[in-house]
Amino acid sequence: MMNTMRLAEKAVAEETIKITARDVQVWYGDKHAIKDVNVDILANTVTAFIGPSGCGKSTFLRCINRMNDTIDICRVEGRIALDGEDVYDRRVDPVQLRAKVGMVFQKPNPFPKSIYDNVAYGPRIHGLARNRADLDAIVEKSLRGAALWNEVKDRLSEPGTGLSGGQQQRLCIARAVATQPEVLLMDEPCSALDPIATGQVEELIDQLKTQFSVVIVTHSMQQAARVSQKTAFFHLGNLVEYGDTDDIFTRPQDPRTESYISGRIG
Repeated sequence: MMNTMRLAEKAVAEETIKITARDVQVWYGDKHAIKDVNVDILANTVTAFIGPSGCGKSTFLRCINRMNDTIDICRVEGRIALDGEDVYDRRVDPVQLRAKVGMVFQKPNPFPKSIYDNVAYGPRIHGLARNRADLDAIVEKSLRGAALWNEVKDRLSEPGTGLSGGQQQRLCIARAVATQPEVLLMDEPCSALDPIATGQVEELIDQLKTQFSVVIVTHSMQQAARVSQKTAFFHLGNLVEYGDTDDIFTRPQDPRTESYISGRIG
């Protein structure tokens, strides 16, 4: 019995909390889009946000790296902390925050630059490379990390927009990881991709969790089940349920979660 307790305590200790959200509220003008969200997101874990369209999952995702700051009518209240530091503290520079909390969007959006310059852009503006050799190393490491190096190493000077859709999305992932972030946010990263490219990105997400905390918004429950270890179910702006992915899909505690997973709502 004592050994079992010690193992349980050790497991809890090994689950390092990376992001903490407490009493988070979001308004778009008069619309209360996110209500009382409380959640702890773990390090080196893939966490999936699921729920019907318009339920608040992407809105909450964008709170983590303050992307909602770019929307004039958006107001965020509550506390979101990265490693214990409030990301909405006035002393926090949003540009530096977004270097630590990278983001990959729904549609691949490479810059109208070469493949090399797409990846090198972030390290250049954040001063992460002392010279060209450093920059070359970062670009190669990032493209390797995005499982794209072997496909593009001989055409780094060609436009990133000339790649296939799946390759463009992996280029955007390489661009996001090039600034050496701690968290990677992904807002429906496979929704514009074909099944083969989706499979490649899903394999990549599984590898990325060894280096980053990955948070993915997905409209596909099957994808959430495949790639994530933790799942949060949002409905009408509320975080209804959060827990181990297996438990959410096989033993949901809230009837709204069970209704969504069984297809009765959504």
